[in-house]
Amino acid sequence: MPARTMSHLFKQLGLPYDPASIELFISQHHGACRECGLVQAPNWTQSQRNFLQEAVAEDSDWALPAEALTAALSRPI
Repeated sequence: MPARTMSHLFKQLGLPYDPASIELFISQHHGACRECGLVQAPNWTQSQRNFLQEAVAEDSDWALPAEALTAALSRPI
C-alpha cells in the first residue's frame, strides 16, 4: 500500500481533501495544537477524535500524516 498522505488523512476524516481545502482548514485552525495535542484540539467531531487517537496510539500508517497535521496546526500565523 502506498504511503498515506495529508489528502488521504483528510478524506478519512470526512473533510474536503483537495490541496486548497487542506490549506484553508489549516489556516482556519492554525494554532489549534500549540497548547494541546492533535487529538485534544477543539475542531474535531468525536468520531474524528477517536480515529486520530487510534492512528497516533497504534503508530499506524496514518501516524505520519497525523504528525504533519499536528505540526501544521502548531505553527503561528
